[in-house]
Amino acid sequence: MRRNGGAMWRGYQLKEAGREIFAGDLDPTEAIALLDRWCSRAQRSRLAPFVKAAATVRKHRDGIAAALRYGLSNGLIEGLNNKVRLIIRRAYGFHSADAALALVMLSCGPIELRLPHERAA
Repeated sequence: MRRNGGAMWRGYQLKEAGREIFAGDLDPTEAIALLDRWCSRAQRSRLAPFVKAAATVRKHRDGIAAALRYGLSNGLIEGLNNKVRLIIRRAYGFHSADAALALVMLSCGPIELRLPHERAA
């Protein structure tokens, strides 16, 4: 791929570099610096999808940097929200909303959300 790839090889390198930034083993300041370097490399690559991705990352850079710095993510909440929506869809036709709520509580169990600053180090 490297010998014959050209644009494909550049795309592969950019994809892997972006994946390494968010692997979780870097210090947040290092990750933010590497993200800025990745954006400049992607912008210069002349590959349309990576140019567009770099522009999007630059547009949302402050939010991405905050997520890297503080370890915040809405992934758990989005997953729980999706699960509740699926259960509500399944509960269509129940006689009361209490039955649907009981099904949500039975499936999701006691919901305990802890913020990163509340977690034990």
